Amino acid sequence: MAWNRKDLLSMQDLEAGEITDVLDTAESMKEIATREIKKVPTLRGKTVVNLFYEASTRTRTSFEIAGKWLSADVINFSATGSSAEKGESLLDTAKNIEAMSPDVVVVRHKASGAPSLLARHLRCSVVNAGDGLHEHPTQALLDLLTIREKKGHLDGLNVTIVGDVAHSRVARSNIHGMKRMGMTVTVAGPPTLIPPACQELGVKVSYRLEEAIAHADVIMMLRLQHERMRAGFIPSIREYSRVWGLSLAKLEQCRPDVLIMHPGPVNRGVELSPEVADGPYSVILDQVANGVAVRMAILYLLTGSKAV
Repeated sequence: MAWNRKDLLSMQDLEAGEITDVLDTAESMKEIATREIKKVPTLRGKTVVNLFYEASTRTRTSFEIAGKWLSADVINFSATGSSAEKGESLLDTAKNIEAMSPDVVVVRHKASGAPSLLARHLRCSVVNAGDGLHEHPTQALLDLLTIREKKGHLDGLNVTIVGDVAHSRVARSNIHGMKRMGMTVTVAGPPTLIPPACQELGVKVSYRLEEAIAHADVIMMLRLQHERMRAGFIPSIREYSRVWGLSLAKLEQCRPDVLIMHPGPVNRGVELSPEVADGPYSVILDQVANGVAVRMAILYLLTGSKAV
């Protein structure tokens, strides 16, 4: 199965069938993680460049593991210690990298639209690994895979996304993907952290946590994105945690089969109590494991390789 797409830039671009293709491919690739030798020759001879201008642990590591398990040559590039520190532009850096003939460039950048800019100028495939406040499509895909795995389906599920929606590219990508797959999405948080145009995306808005999570099949907690905030959006961390943090007591009012998700990194004691983060409802580590499978699927589909 090969995609007709050159790049993966946004969940908004994907049709439901394309999302299903990624999830099905990722599901078939999860088996690789169980092998004694975690290696298949699928992308032998292909080169993947990880071009990261922002700090990352899970995303960058999982793209690296995904490429290596598929036998691709993986090159990690970070802005620190590179020509970018000497003033080289993003486009010049990318064109220099393309001159070395990579097959896929995975980009994370603080500027919204940076991956789209590169995709217009580069012949190789470009994958958006997070751009500013815009999107993080592979995170949304791994979230959808995790939900489908645990619930058996996506259509008709109720999802509540809680917290700093205004600064979250993960929330934006998930809203587009979840709506496309027939899910009902509610966003909840302080009014200062909910974008004014949020309802235009087709989501419900709630300003009371207990009300928002009462009937949810899935609760996705978001961290406060202090690095993107430009003003005092909340009175204090302590106050935010008291009102919007998910504790065991609040969880008792939820459905007995609710899933608790978090894109990471988790600020324990702020958005989630440790008992909830490590409890039986949490699928946070499943999300991390599925990140490798989804990123293998993306690399495979974009390069149009033969079957595993």
